[in-house]
Amino acid sequence: MRLQLYSRISARQWRVYSGLSFPRHGCPPTRSFSASARAQAIKPFLLADIGEGIRECEIIQWFVEPEARVEEWDKLCEVQSDKASVEITSRFAGVIKKLHYDAGDMAKVGKPLVDIDIQGEIKEEDLEALTESGTGEESQAQVEKTPQKPATESKSTPDVAPPVQIASPPKGKHASLATPAVRHLTKELDVKIEDVNGTGRDGRVLKEDVYKFAKERDSAPEPRSSTQPLSSPTSSSGPQTETIAQLSNTQHQMFKTMTKSLTIPHFLYADEIDFSGISELRARLNRGLVKFPVYEVSKLSFLPFIIKAVSMCLDRYPSLNAKVDVDPNSSKPVLVMRSQHNIGVAMDTPNGLIVPVIKNVSGLNIISIAAEINRLQSLAQAGKLSSQDLSGGTITVSNIGSIGGTYVSPVIVEKEVAILGIGKTRTIPAFDAAGQVVQKQVCNFSWSADHRVIDGATMARAAEVVRGFVEDPDSMVIHLR
Repeated sequence: MRLQLYSRISARQWRVYSGLSFPRHGCPPTRSFSASARAQAIKPFLLADIGEGIRECEIIQWFVEPEARVEEWDKLCEVQSDKASVEITSRFAGVIKKLHYDAGDMAKVGKPLVDIDIQGEIKEEDLEALTESGTGEESQAQVEKTPQKPATESKSTPDVAPPVQIASPPKGKHASLATPAVRHLTKELDVKIEDVNGTGRDGRVLKEDVYKFAKERDSAPEPRSSTQPLSSPTSSSGPQTETIAQLSNTQHQMFKTMTKSLTIPHFLYADEIDFSGISELRARLNRGLVKFPVYEVSKLSFLPFIIKAVSMCLDRYPSLNAKVDVDPNSSKPVLVMRSQHNIGVAMDTPNGLIVPVIKNVSGLNIISIAAEINRLQSLAQAGKLSSQDLSGGTITVSNIGSIGGTYVSPVIVEKEVAILGIGKTRTIPAFDAAGQVVQKQVCNFSWSADHRVIDGATMARAAEVVRGFVEDPDSMVIHLR
């Protein structure tokens, strides 16, 4: 019964189906979408603009090598600009075909960084953003271009026995790759990573390899001629020789900044500050912070108090927080007043002098300022300060006294009108109010101001305000917000 019913239904459906007429035009054409496309060519990946008007960066280290596969947002390399180090990531998945620079080379912004074989579907606008017009041809030309030896090299030379060279073990394909800590160590010990034989995986250079190389280099005796007797250095030193040393990124930036700064007419004002009161307050606060740290701060230095005192002074003398500019309408010089107190702090790092900025100091207390100083110092020592950490300063404090020196003549930073230099703290004999000889801790403050817009009287009055807060730190509590 069920079989007959199924047969009748099937026959009825076939008659209905066979009565229908369908157009015989074959399969409909496939619809093409312009939203994405399959990249079939090797495309150059350009070094994008990382801000702050930076036009070139030094390649610190590569995280990839030719024929290595990368995924989207994988790290390609680490670059060091004039102001900060930045890690460059890939916007696409693919295979690296060529590195246009070696570690230590200067890469130009907007020029090819790597050649990447993009795999998978990508948007047309992303592909256009990846390359500029004519960039692909330029990259291809660089690949095909091979240096030719000049014809003069083929000329015959006198038969001279070549010097005996000691064969060094072959380096692995990853020999030039190293961690940031290892590269930082090579800079401290003045070691070229290419000269070190790595014992790590695929020939990678480890910290132990760098230490071993530096120890062997320093302990190796200087070669001496066996036929000549030893003599004094003055008689055997020969003529004076000069060698050219290239500036580092930090030195190059300092050269440009200070060249511009020295076009500013400086006015110097110095005074001696009594640190006895702030020393007692600091000692009391540190006794409590040792037991109960706040924001990971277990010890205060004098610097957070001084920075806060400078910020309070700027409330009364806002012209010291300004910058000199030119009015675009009248082409006359103007003074641009700034609301936030972004105080730069000069720091000595393995790579040189840098000035990270503590933002909005007027809204911070002493502990918050100390915590921010610690954060910036840690990043500065590791070379990891961002462009945001190094930009936007309105006035600078240089604590050169932490290294040494009683007096200093600080140089004003461009786009600022004042800077404070702090000498070292020292103990001297002095007379108290009763005429008795007592010990006193003093420190010299040296101010430099832009004499085009800041007169001597304004600078002296502002310096007295800072002096009052530092010598009587309890008075700062009244003015805290």
